[in-house]
Amino acid sequence: MDKVIHLISDLHLTQSRADLFGLFKHYMLKIAPKSNQLFVLGDLFEVWIGDDCLLEKNPATQLYHEVISLFENYTKQHGELFFMHGNRDFLLSEKFAKSTGGQLISEPFLINLLENKVALMHGDILCTDDVAYQEFRSMVRNPSWQQEFLSYPIEKRVEIAAELREQSKQAQTEKTNEIMDVNQDSVTDFFKQNDIDWLIHGHTHRQATHKLIVNNKNVKRIVLSDWDSKGFYLAIDNQSCSEHYFSI
Repeated sequence: MDKVIHLISDLHLTQSRADLFGLFKHYMLKIAPKSNQLFVLGDLFEVWIGDDCLLEKNPATQLYHEVISLFENYTKQHGELFFMHGNRDFLLSEKFAKSTGGQLISEPFLINLLENKVALMHGDILCTDDVAYQEFRSMVRNPSWQQEFLSYPIEKRVEIAAELREQSKQAQTEKTNEIMDVNQDSVTDFFKQNDIDWLIHGHTHRQATHKLIVNNKNVKRIVLSDWDSKGFYLAIDNQSCSEHYFSI
C-alpha cells in the first residue's frame, strides 16, 4: 500500500469566515483520511494569540475547539499530523499540538520524498526584499517579545493582534507584488546551503511549480495555494506528486 502525504497551508481560519471552516471540515472528513501523514505549513489560523485561549470556553474560541476536534479525529483514526509556524500563527505551541495529537516541527523540515531530498517551509523568511516585514518577523519571533505579549490578558492580546493586522494590510497596499514574493537569490542560496532537490512552501499565495537549475542540478520549488473560494492540498505518494483544488 502506498504511503500518501498531504501538505496544506494558508487556510487563515477565522470566526468570521464560516465558508473557510466549511472547506476545512469537508477536507478533514472526506479528503484527509486518504492520507497517512498531513503537514500544515503555517497560517492555519488568521491569528493565534496563545495556547491559553483554549481555556476560554466562549463563542470567540468555538472555532479553535472545532478545528482541534477534527484534527484529533484524524490522528486517532487515520495518520500522523505535523504543524509548522506561519507568519500569523507563530504563537502556536505544544498545548495546541498535543490537543490535536499532532506535533510541531521546525523550519526548515527536511524529508525524503520520491527519492528527493525535500525541505518544507512556510516561506516568509525567503521574502527578503520586504525589509519592513523581515524586521517585524524578527521582532515577533523574539522570545522576549512573545513572553511579554503572552503576559497580557487575552482581551488586550486580541486588540494588539487586530492593530498589527490592520497595519500589515495598510503596508501591503503600499508594496509591489515583487517585494512581497520570494527573493530569487535567497531561494538559490537556500537550495545551495541545504543541498536539496525540492523546496515546498506556502505564504505567497502564488501556487505554482518553479523549475530551477542550481549548481548544475535540476531542482523544484513548489508553492502551495492559500484557501479562499476553494481549498487546496498537495498529495505525494510513492509514485507521484499532484496538486488538488476542491470545493464543496
